[in-house]
Amino acid sequence: MAVISEDEQIIKTEFSEVMRKSYIDYAMSVIISRALPDVRDGLKPVQRRTLYDMYELGIRYDRPYRKSARIVGDTMGKYHPHGDSSIYDALVVMAQDFKKGMTLVDGHGNFGSIEGDGAAAMRYTEARLEKVTQETILADLDKDVVDFVPNFDETEKEPAVLPAKIPNLLINGTEGIAVGMATNMPPHNLAEVVEGVKAYIKNPDITTAELMEYIPGPDFPTGGIVVNKDELLEIYETGVGKIKIRGKIEYEKGKAGKTRLVITEIPYTMIGANISKFLTDIVALIDSKKTNDIVDISNQSSKEGIRIVLELRKDADVENLKNMLLKKTKLEDTFGVNMLAVADGRPETLGLKDIIRHHVNFQREIRTRKYRNLLNKELDKKEIQEGLIRACDIIDLIIEILRGSKDVKMAKACLTSGNTEGINFKSRISRKMAEQLDFTDRQAEAILSMRLYKLIGLELEALIKEHEETLKNIEAYKDIITNPKTMDRLIVKELDSYRKEYGRERRTSIENAAAVVFEEKKVEETEVVFLMDRFGYARTIDTSVYEKNKETVDEENKYVFHVMNTGRVCLFTNTGMLHSIKVVDLPHGKLRDKGIPVDNVSNYSSANEIIVYAGDLKEIIMQKLCFATKKSMLKHVYGTEFDITKRSVAATGLNEGDEVIAVFPIIDERNIVLRTRDGYFLKFPLDEIPLKKKGAAGVRGMKLVGNDEVTDVYPLTNGVEVTIDVNGKRIELNKLKLAKRDAKGTKVRT
Repeated sequence: MAVISEDEQIIKTEFSEVMRKSYIDYAMSVIISRALPDVRDGLKPVQRRTLYDMYELGIRYDRPYRKSARIVGDTMGKYHPHGDSSIYDALVVMAQDFKKGMTLVDGHGNFGSIEGDGAAAMRYTEARLEKVTQETILADLDKDVVDFVPNFDETEKEPAVLPAKIPNLLINGTEGIAVGMATNMPPHNLAEVVEGVKAYIKNPDITTAELMEYIPGPDFPTGGIVVNKDELLEIYETGVGKIKIRGKIEYEKGKAGKTRLVITEIPYTMIGANISKFLTDIVALIDSKKTNDIVDISNQSSKEGIRIVLELRKDADVENLKNMLLKKTKLEDTFGVNMLAVADGRPETLGLKDIIRHHVNFQREIRTRKYRNLLNKELDKKEIQEGLIRACDIIDLIIEILRGSKDVKMAKACLTSGNTEGINFKSRISRKMAEQLDFTDRQAEAILSMRLYKLIGLELEALIKEHEETLKNIEAYKDIITNPKTMDRLIVKELDSYRKEYGRERRTSIENAAAVVFEEKKVEETEVVFLMDRFGYARTIDTSVYEKNKETVDEENKYVFHVMNTGRVCLFTNTGMLHSIKVVDLPHGKLRDKGIPVDNVSNYSSANEIIVYAGDLKEIIMQKLCFATKKSMLKHVYGTEFDITKRSVAATGLNEGDEVIAVFPIIDERNIVLRTRDGYFLKFPLDEIPLKKKGAAGVRGMKLVGNDEVTDVYPLTNGVEVTIDVNGKRIELNKLKLAKRDAKGTKVRT
């Protein structure tokens, strides 16, 4: 047992309060230190640390590539102790030109592809900084323009933010999931963003609509077409909304008068695995007979760009097919905008103008710090230069002081304060002149360390010229620091240089496009036969095929019934759910063709549910259904209650621990027999089961003894003999004694 000293106290705290505080601390750590970018440099901590580490390692754009593993290991050991995969993933994304509007890392090797191929392992790839990263993100780090903070173990210093000179948050966009919040920002065109920043500097009261004359919308590296131009203003004002993007489709003439649909640009949201899904979706449209116009698909994409070719039939309805692709596939998609970033130390949803305002304020701050630092250096130089120039004018006196002094300390005291004690002079006049000296400490140090060659005439002229240059710099730096207009002109000048060197043409078109109108070809209504085997694979076949092979089909399948190809099939499960399937979604083919799992075309889950009855919706709504559960709850329900278009609804209410064991339509049946696990049988008239709503649980069919439960239900029709086998004994159910509902039943002895 632990002994508590007199100096220690036990502090009692409410457990819920401790949990609340701990969770808030964790959430804020994820938000600020992991998932969200800083509005000033547009970088998440892992990106910032990786770029800074590359800068510190000297992996510059004009130097050789270095192994990615070296960069990742160094970053993890010094600045980001969160696992190598997160660092390498960040490095890879910053090098992928199909994800970033402006890549920050120059990758060498396999850094993945637009089609979703992953990058090679970090031991195989190499990287170095891009020139634009050095010039616009990392420049001036040595000029005290940003604060440096201790790293995780306080053995190194790292920048709290990088001195980005361009709005990287807008240019490259970002995405991240934190705790309770997420960010998703589209990339923009560098040249347009620069013009927008310049417009804001010129007029801080500029509206978002006026800013959008310079920045009309996102510019995705994959191109494409933004089709909801009129909605962009609200998105950029609020920082939240949905941008609709379409791929770019071109027409080409093929052989024999055929036409090709060629997709040359894709929506930004399609990059990665969604390209293969897009191709799979087209195949599904062909397989389900939604279109017969496509005869071949080929993905001819390469390093030169996207090229997905669809070969069409000669008489294809090209425009309708194009609209179908936009409507039924990811060729038209939505980019959910949520412009969330860390601003002033806290997460904030920002509009376009807010982001530019934060950026401009940051530019003024880092330049003020930069030029104040440069000004101090120039003032130091001015002080020393003035001391040296003055020393050259009285160089004979200084030489006399140096020769007459016993040590450096004595000489320095004379130069700074005119103290001549102990110094031998040639004349009283020299002593008197020395007593009037008042050089500063810095000037005295410079004089004492000055070399004799500085006394050469040309060297003296160079010193005077350098001094004049220093005075000009001091005047210029003071003007930049004190005059906001001069500061802004400097920012604009730098932005123009970046625009000239790194700007490019817009890739994404922005327009107001009409909504896609696609008319599905009406399916000719015919009767087919629905088949589902005991494994849950379903399909349809022609009625003529069924009639020729009726015996085989009935033997091989659990559910077989006629249905219209425009109708729906209903699946009732043991969990009390009704799942609906469109017949048109099922494969239709030959007798030996394989079906598809009903899980694929409905909300049914074969892992958690068991189908107890399947039927044609059109037939079901014209009937009355009987439901029975293992706890002996029974009810009748009119089929009209199941006339639904939803994929899934609750078909019956269930008590806790209960499940449906049988659902069947009431046609000519008169009686019903319930059989239990322990061998009890109860026969009573169906009329005794009441009619209920589908949400009701029903009434008790028979009294169960102990933990007994109903296992089988047998509906009986007059004149039709039903015989079952119970442990080798044949029992004719029709001959069982007719009793009342809710009785105990009779135990059959075998």
